[in-house]
Amino acid sequence: MTLAQKGKVRVITGNAAAAYGAMLCRPDVATSYPITPMSEVAEQLSAFRANGLVDTEMVEVEGENSAMNVVLGASMAGGRVFTATSSWGLSFMYDAVEHASGYRAPIVMVIANRESPGILAVSGGQQDIISVRDTGWIQVIVEDGQEILDTVIMAFRLAEDYDIQLPVMVNYDGFYLSYMATAVEIPEQEDVDRFLSVLKQQPERQKLMPGKAIGCGTHGIELGFVELRYRQCLAMERATTKLDEIDRDFGEYFGRSYGGQIEEYRTDDAEIIIVASGGAAGTTRVVVDSKREEGIKVGLVKLRLFRPFPRQRLAEVLKGRKAIGVIDRSVGFGWNSGPTWMEIRALTPEIGIVPVLSYIDGLANLDITIPHIERVVDEVNDATQGKPYQEVTWIPLEE
Repeated sequence: MTLAQKGKVRVITGNAAAAYGAMLCRPDVATSYPITPMSEVAEQLSAFRANGLVDTEMVEVEGENSAMNVVLGASMAGGRVFTATSSWGLSFMYDAVEHASGYRAPIVMVIANRESPGILAVSGGQQDIISVRDTGWIQVIVEDGQEILDTVIMAFRLAEDYDIQLPVMVNYDGFYLSYMATAVEIPEQEDVDRFLSVLKQQPERQKLMPGKAIGCGTHGIELGFVELRYRQCLAMERATTKLDEIDRDFGEYFGRSYGGQIEEYRTDDAEIIIVASGGAAGTTRVVVDSKREEGIKVGLVKLRLFRPFPRQRLAEVLKGRKAIGVIDRSVGFGWNSGPTWMEIRALTPEIGIVPVLSYIDGLANLDITIPHIERVVDEVNDATQGKPYQEVTWIPLEE
């Protein structure tokens, strides 16, 4: 039994799901500069506005940097704002991205993840969000169209929570999820309004307004800067448990829950754990089932929250396992490994010294296939038996 009524089911792309999620949250201002593969998000929002489905002020800009600065200004004036980008578009707005988190502006931005650095790779990968992981934004990674729509709604409630007040990136696989059409249940407007209404019961956040002078954008001075940065970090830490709370509330309202920071699958008695994110988690889930039939006690942890990193919940689920495999669609330069693997290795004091194997796969639109993940499971399982293993494996180069 849920609090919300059953929504309409439509077959839509991941980009359209993101636009629907934003529309249902009634943003005051939205803008984005088109870039492959997220351009459809802006197109859909503009169509919603043209058809009278939303009263959002759609601002046309000449580039990504302007797009972020427009929503930053509107957010600081107290508005609910939304934008979208991908890859180099995210790079072009880098300075404004850092301003947004420093000003504690509760912006929601969706990113159809795409390769970015050095080589002009118009193809899928998660390198774009890895390049901005330490800019002070909350980063959530989702698996499918339904989760895109639902997480956008949850992102507004998370970003605008009085105890958080930080910008949120909702990330999904570019080219795969962005263009793939699946059945998505679209909640009723009144139910989303009710879910977000808890924000109206909280204290009013600081905002720019005539007749109320505040200092803003001035140079950080010594101890004052340190205190503001410290408070920003505390808010990031609070976002971990806050996301869990919001996810539970969403489940009670709409009957769909995603585990908050992480989602576990068949982990209760698992001897080995595979950690994956985004669309790769779905493929891994299939392999977990088939390997269970072979007698291998394997489980999946789908990493949803990347920043702040869910170290406490991950430590709880990974502790006591015999070995761990980590699948990344990006590279941690300087370590020749996957970025998620680096984060999990940092949990060694909490989870103990066990084999942790890094697998880099799915770069530049390459498929993360069932045979690939079967290999991951087999090698991680072999590591539990004392067999030699390779710490970092670039799967596409070894096929």
